[in-house]
Amino acid sequence: METLGAPGAGIAIALENLFPPLPSEVILPLAGFTASRGNMTLFDAVLWTTLGSVIGALALYAIGALLGRERVVLIASKLPLINVADIEKTEAWFARHGKKTVFFGRMIPIFRSLISIPAGVERMPISIFTLLTLMGSLIWNTAFVMAGYALGENYHLVEDYMGIVSKAVLGVVLLAIVIFIVVRLKDRRKGKHHAR
Repeated sequence: METLGAPGAGIAIALENLFPPLPSEVILPLAGFTASRGNMTLFDAVLWTTLGSVIGALALYAIGALLGRERVVLIASKLPLINVADIEKTEAWFARHGKKTVFFGRMIPIFRSLISIPAGVERMPISIFTLLTLMGSLIWNTAFVMAGYALGENYHLVEDYMGIVSKAVLGVVLLAIVIFIVVRLKDRRKGKHHAR
């Protein structure tokens, strides 16, 4: 960011979308801190990070669109513990809640990257996807850039608190995966038992 200024912050956030282990909770407050030192304006920090969010999300949307439903179903049919019915349920759920999921998903650690792929698979109109991604990202990015700007040298405090939130979200996701696997294994055992 010190070398490239605001465009560097945008590139960092675009990469964060593509590689979720890079935490925006670190990059965004750092952009705010960099703005507080005069290396870029606060407006530019928000503008470029939001642009980076949209570009990264569109790249993942394109991956989902290129994969398409048929390939996703084919991949799912070869995975253990996954049924094609799961894909159909996910499609139905996304058809009902897709817009809210894309908008609010931009503000949830981990999910903000992943939600773009099903949006592409389901071929959500790209104009709607872009608008919802822009609005959600603008809210998230502004909050974190402003926090970094306000905290100055102590911008890392944002990461400390958001690290707790990110770990909690990850814990809930892992718990949901474990529950899913246990339920699916029980269903398979029941199916084999009834087949006898």
